[in-house]
Amino acid sequence: MATTRTAHTVWEGELLKGSGTVTFDSSGIGSQPVSWPSRAEAANGKTSPEELIAAAHSSCFSMALSHSLNGAGTPPTRLETRADVTFQPGEGITGIHLTVVGEVPGLDEDGFAAAAEDAKKNCPVSQALTGTTITLRAGLA
Repeated sequence: MATTRTAHTVWEGELLKGSGTVTFDSSGIGSQPVSWPSRAEAANGKTSPEELIAAAHSSCFSMALSHSLNGAGTPPTRLETRADVTFQPGEGITGIHLTVVGEVPGLDEDGFAAAAEDAKKNCPVSQALTGTTITLRAGLA
């Protein structure tokens, strides 16, 4: 069964001086402020589209990797994934770098790296972001 998740943003004013609020409707976890300076300069307590993509990508990748490892008979004890999304004003998102450190009993570094590469390629968020260069560094704890 397909699922749809919803968020909405209310923006007021022009791009450089305006600001907005993104609300997480499906989960009800609340609202977060957004602004151009928080996107293109320092975050200053506000989120950005790139941070939201980083959150989506790191969680999706972790789920895909966990599923793959479990299916191979080496379920992970712990996966810690970081997604760094780089935004260049005037160009857009120029790249995403995933870093994952795993605790996977019975799996060596090469096996973990191969599983991580597969998860990078096949997680739904990676697939949605195919127009962006995605790099990966994977290692065992």
